[in-house]
Amino acid sequence: MQATVKNSDGRVVDTVELDDRLFDVPMNSALVHQAMVMYQANRRQGTHSTKTRAQVSGGGRKPWPQKHTGRARHGSIRSPLWRHGGVTFGPHPRSHSLDMPKKMRQGALRCVLSDKLRNGKLALVDDINVEFSTKSMADLLSNLEVGTSALIVTENPAKSMVRSARNLPRVWTLPVDQLTAEQLLKRDTLVMTLDAVRRAEELWSSPSARRPKKGTPAALLDEEEPPEAEEAVEQDEAAEGDEPEAVVESVEADTDGDEDEEVEE
Repeated sequence: MQATVKNSDGRVVDTVELDDRLFDVPMNSALVHQAMVMYQANRRQGTHSTKTRAQVSGGGRKPWPQKHTGRARHGSIRSPLWRHGGVTFGPHPRSHSLDMPKKMRQGALRCVLSDKLRNGKLALVDDINVEFSTKSMADLLSNLEVGTSALIVTENPAKSMVRSARNLPRVWTLPVDQLTAEQLLKRDTLVMTLDAVRRAEELWSSPSARRPKKGTPAALLDEEEPPEAEEAVEQDEAAEGDEPEAVVESVEADTDGDEDEEVEE
C-alpha cells in the first residue's frame, strides 16, 4: 500500500510503499474490543473497599427486647438494614488485571493502524524538527492539517518534542516501541515519522516475528549458518562413506589368507 510523505511545512515530498501486513489488515472489531477491555482493566487500582457487619464498630447489644415492643425485631444496629451498618456484597480490594496473548495484542494494533490509514487519519512526516516552543508544534500540526486530538509517534523519545507538545490540549507524544491499540483509539489523528514507520514494520509486520532488541543490526537478524558448520557436516558424511570400503578391504585380506593356508596343507 502506498502513502504520501509530507515535510514540516505540509508539502508532499515523497510517496512510500508500506507493508500490507501492517497497514492493510481487515478490521476485527471483536479483537480490538477485547484488547481495549484488557488495557482499561489493567489500569484499575483495585483499592475499593467496604466493611461488612462484622467489621463495623458498635452494635454490641440488642437495640430493644425481642417481644412486646410493637417494633420490628433487631439484633444489632450494625445490620445492613440500618444506617451506618455493614454493606452486603460490597467491593473489596482485588486485582482487575487481565492477560492477552502477544499475537492477539499485535493483531489488534495492526487492525487499528490499518483503519487509521484507510480513513485518512494517518499523517506521515519525513522528519520532525521543532524548537522548544509550543508555537512551533502548533504550527507543525496546522501545516499537516491535524485536528485537536492527535498522537505524535517517533522512533525514539525526543525531549524537545515532548516539551513542545505537552501544553497543547489533547496532543500526546509517544515512541513507537510503546504504541498500543488503546493509544491509537483514544486519539483521532496519528502523526508518524518515516523512521517510526520502518521501525513499526520491523516489530509488527509479521504475525510470528519476534521483537528484535533495540539496536540489533539487520544483518544479524537474517544470519545463516556459518560455512564452517557446513564444511564440518560434509567431512563427517565423507568419513562415514569411507568406513564401509575399509571394512570390505579387511575382509578380502582375511579370506585371501585362509585360501593360502588351505593350499599349503
